[in-house]
Amino acid sequence: MPARTALSVRPLRLAVASLRLLLALTVLLGVLYPASVLLVGRLVPDRADGSPVRVDGQVVGSALLGQAVPEGPEGDAFLHPRPSAAGDGYDPLASGASNLGPSSPELVALVEERRDVVAEREGVDPALVPADAVTASGSGLDPHVSPAYAELQVPRLARERGLTEDEVRAVVADATTGAWLGVVGEPAVSVLAVNLALEERAPVR
Repeated sequence: MPARTALSVRPLRLAVASLRLLLALTVLLGVLYPASVLLVGRLVPDRADGSPVRVDGQVVGSALLGQAVPEGPEGDAFLHPRPSAAGDGYDPLASGASNLGPSSPELVALVEERRDVVAEREGVDPALVPADAVTASGSGLDPHVSPAYAELQVPRLARERGLTEDEVRAVVADATTGAWLGVVGEPAVSVLAVNLALEERAPVR
């Protein structure tokens, strides 16, 4: 009889142990872990909130997301970003590439059209237009351009802003980051940082 009692108690003990384990994991993974992630996110707000860039307390863009420049003649006073295939242009809800292969006639025609537009805008030979000036990034949201594409735009920016080319190059240099740890990636120029610095030095009137 005592043996039967022990056997009947064992499932109850297992049930209680399982319930305790469930409660412990619920507290650990459902409360403590999310709370710690939220705390870390709040301690590094730029990363947690999308790295917003503020001017006079107002959000003017994100350090992680590209954005289009004004259309028309006014846009000539701004550093132009890479083309975007994300929705209607730099739409974070439609991030992605065009999915057109390098041998696609449609992509080849689009690249040639973009090259002609950039060459005409910058007053250079089409052969001098860098690749990132005519191709979108994989996400379509790249906030950077290559130093070569930024340099191509220096004369136009200097002319439109009433600055010297050396002054514009200094702005570009300040907004240029090198390869991570010196070996990963390529140098890149933050389009938003350049445009904000140009607006501070010589606002568009």
